[in-house]
Amino acid sequence: MGRTNESLYMPDKRLAAICGLFCPACTVFIGTNEDPERLKGIAERFQRSVEELECEGCRAEKRCIYCESNCKMVKCAAERGVDFCGECAEYPCAVLKLFQAERPHRNELWKSQERIKEVGYEKWYTEMIEHYSCPECGTLNSAYDMVCRKCGTTPSCTYVSLHKDEIIQQLAKMK
Repeated sequence: MGRTNESLYMPDKRLAAICGLFCPACTVFIGTNEDPERLKGIAERFQRSVEELECEGCRAEKRCIYCESNCKMVKCAAERGVDFCGECAEYPCAVLKLFQAERPHRNELWKSQERIKEVGYEKWYTEMIEHYSCPECGTLNSAYDMVCRKCGTTPSCTYVSLHKDEIIQQLAKMK
């Protein structure tokens, strides 16, 4: 499996999604790289194999089947010669607007695109580490981890604190 926890703290463009998502805060990425039982549970829930769900990041060779088959932004960015959607003359396009509106883990795409343009993806990446890290133990959590997956602190990170209501609503729909 994937990377060491320490390597996640170094800015890596493969983990800075074209749309503005932060790959290390994805529950599938966490399952692939740190928590095989998490990934196994996701695979069972969606009736997919673990191998189909394994993901090393947006720009990596190994991407989750959902990202591989459904993401329109990767192909579009390649065709337009941009690294991030925010660099495109048509930003934000209808495809990105629909994508953003579908799930609460995408709430901050516009903010991310603006920060990437303003300070570069490396600085943004460092800010995202802090944004998704537990204030007590420093563990990176997903946007859907209401409590820290290592120490149980509530909320698990700043992102969850800011978007708690939308996340709870989404989790209720998934039951």
